Amino acid sequence: MLMNPDTTAKLLTSAYYQNEDVVLMARDLLGKMIVTHTPEGTCSAIIVETEAYRGPDDRGCHAFGGRYTERTKTMYMSGGTAYVYTCYGVHPMMNVVTGQLGQAHAVLIRGVEPVDGKELMEVRRKMTGSHSLTSGPGKLTIAMGITRDMDGISLVENNASIQIMDTGITIPEAEIESGPRIGMSIHVGSCSHRPWRFYIRGNPWVSKPLKVDYTGKW
Repeated sequence: MLMNPDTTAKLLTSAYYQNEDVVLMARDLLGKMIVTHTPEGTCSAIIVETEAYRGPDDRGCHAFGGRYTERTKTMYMSGGTAYVYTCYGVHPMMNVVTGQLGQAHAVLIRGVEPVDGKELMEVRRKMTGSHSLTSGPGKLTIAMGITRDMDGISLVENNASIQIMDTGITIPEAEIESGPRIGMSIHVGSCSHRPWRFYIRGNPWVSKPLKVDYTGKW
């Protein structure tokens, strides 16, 4: 394990999530620890990869142009809320709502490095001994027991099923890589080029997306 989280990790407060700069928040969440509490057990992992989505002007965001639907309504909640949606009707995707009430900003958690409960994660994913265990947004939700039913829960409650902790880890700026978000099509225009994906350089738990030339050809 590359990380060495502080054993005195503290639950992030509501005030932390109120920052209106979702791009900054996506960078700052690197090194934080996500914890899940389920009937099967507790799992924890260090966040090593994120993507920022900004409500009003970001065509890659579900809430672009103020879109408000049964799915996106969670994004309009106050920062510190879990936005969990299902991608292509298959895999749940874990997002952290940030900013003020009504702004619809969110950070997608794309990759995590297991800390505790790795054996349970391997059982859920039916695999062992591979960094593929949690190196992707759909993979990590299955591994950590995050389900669509957790959409809209508060991340700042002491008894929450999903929590994010301040570990004491600080990722130096020189170790943070950025680039275009994954899966952006030509239909989102210039937004596809926004370098709003952040990850820790050299970390083996970062996802390995297919290469794309941003003309829609993989």
